[in-house]
Amino acid sequence: MNIKPLEDRILVKPLEAGETKKGGIIIPDSAKEKPEEGKVIAVGTGKILENGTKKPLSVKKGDIVMFAKYAGNEITIDGDKHLIMREEDVLAIIEK
Repeated sequence: MNIKPLEDRILVKPLEAGETKKGGIIIPDSAKEKPEEGKVIAVGTGKILENGTKKPLSVKKGDIVMFAKYAGNEITIDGDKHLIMREEDVLAIIEK
C-alpha cells in the first residue's frame, strides 16, 4: 500500500520501546507507554498559509522525530502500525 499524506501531514512509524520489567514482572503490551519517537515515512507537500502560499515542512522522509504522546491517528499498513499526524504535533527532530 502506498500512502501520500496531504498538505502539512506526515506519516510516522513509531519506534518500539524495549520491553520494561519492574521487580521481575513483565509488563503486558496493553500497559506499556505509547512510543513517543518514530521515523518519518512520508510527508505532505506543505502547509497552505492564509495568503495562499505554501510553506514547506521542516521534517523530511527518514527523520527520527519526537511527538506528543497522543498525537495523530493510528492506521495499519501491511500489518504495521503507523501514525498520520500534522507537523505541528512533532516536538523535535532527533539527530543521532
